Amino acid sequence: MQEIGRQIRQIRNRKGISLNAYANELGVSPGYLSNLETGKTQNITLKVLEQLQSDLYLIPFPTDDNDELRMRLDRVYELLSALQNCKPDAVEYLLRCVEEGAEVFLTHYSTKSL
Repeated sequence: MQEIGRQIRQIRNRKGISLNAYANELGVSPGYLSNLETGKTQNITLKVLEQLQSDLYLIPFPTDDNDELRMRLDRVYELLSALQNCKPDAVEYLLRCVEEGAEVFLTHYSTKSL
């Protein structure tokens, strides 16, 4: 539940929605939403969960391989964005590894298939 709470807070903040405003939209108290975001509560009603899913696309449901790839890329984007604040050099290194690795594989596989 703590991971979901962290995601709720991260997405809510990224969208610029205050805790009080979003709690009001959900029909819960700000204290409850704060506890949910920090993992201090383990209970969530189905109604609130459905509203969170609808508003924040909290729990992605892949329907094909491309959706799963998109979900994973979105997750990597979130992680790298968070890391950028404290370790920009690490982000640069990781991005360079992915870019160069993808180019190597594309070159290797496109050469083999010819």
